[in-house]
Amino acid sequence: MFDIQVERIIDKDIATVFKILADHDAYDRFRGVNDAKLLEAGHTERNGVGALRHIDLGAVKFEERITCFERPYRLDYKIEKSSPLPFNHDIGSITLSEVEGGTKVTWISRGSINIPVLGRIFLGPLFERKGRQGFGSLLKQISAL
Repeated sequence: MFDIQVERIIDKDIATVFKILADHDAYDRFRGVNDAKLLEAGHTERNGVGALRHIDLGAVKFEERITCFERPYRLDYKIEKSSPLPFNHDIGSITLSEVEGGTKVTWISRGSINIPVLGRIFLGPLFERKGRQGFGSLLKQISAL
């Protein structure tokens, strides 16, 4: 099981932060992301509900489907495919709110790695730690843009 939650205040307006987070094709501009591309456009917006994106982090690769797209407040996704670690993804949610000094971003990802014992005891905690570091780093980089 992994349960990742990161909160940050970004000194940019909410529309700008949402636009950056929703722009799947441009994720490769962030350190730690080797490649990112939109595989399927969303139903009503290119990056909206139904969009499928591929994210290559080097050691781990994901295909994520956008399940909620409420500009500029919420972006949810579900990982449909991952390698080399197979896992069930219960929730991926990025919520934004306007606060004094910018935008508060809360990023949540929960699921479980499908490798008996090893996934729960060793890989889950490692994935949590790396996930928090990765999400935190990406949000810090958005502040610097």
